Amino acid sequence: MIAVEIEKKLKAYNGLQVLRIKKTFLPGGITRITGPSGAGKTTLLKMIAGLISPDSGIIKTNDTNWFDASQKTNLPPQQRRVGFVFQDYALFPNMTVKQHLEYATVDAEWITRLLTIGGLETFTTHKPDHLSGGQQQRLAIMRALAIKPKLLLMDEPFSALDLKMKSALITDLQVLFTELGTTTLIVSHNPQELDGVSGDELEIG
Repeated sequence: MIAVEIEKKLKAYNGLQVLRIKKTFLPGGITRITGPSGAGKTTLLKMIAGLISPDSGIIKTNDTNWFDASQKTNLPPQQRRVGFVFQDYALFPNMTVKQHLEYATVDAEWITRLLTIGGLETFTTHKPDHLSGGQQQRLAIMRALAIKPKLLLMDEPFSALDLKMKSALITDLQVLFTELGTTTLIVSHNPQELDGVSGDELEIG
């Protein structure tokens, strides 16, 4: 279980606005996070991951406080062990597809399975520059899953995929999420994009 009760000031085109979130994310559940551009969707994911800090409040998983402003607790991202799919993919330019996964896990069988799910098994020696946008996006998803995270944060993870590929991938991912017991938060600016994803919804802004 991930419990979030936080506030963060955001710079907006019309001045400062305050992002206030109070939400409990159930174990193994999928939550679609929607809202207008600039509402703070990506900021929320980064605060949960520990990449930026809230101004106040608590982020708690089970009995562990990841962030508690009153106690000055703030676990670094490495200790939170969160899978994160960045909107810009954040791939390593000098690593091949397979090396990206090997960087996260030594489980060869798991790597092979992820390559298959991502449709990347024939691109194992390719570096990001030699992949299409959709292939890069699928690699970013598979890399995030390589650590078998209990919490997976996905920022616009299907934006570069065509409808057929996205539908097939979502089906396979939901099987993996169930198998791993992964709590998944998916940000999208387009709610219809996630029509194939069953789960909860959080609207921001």
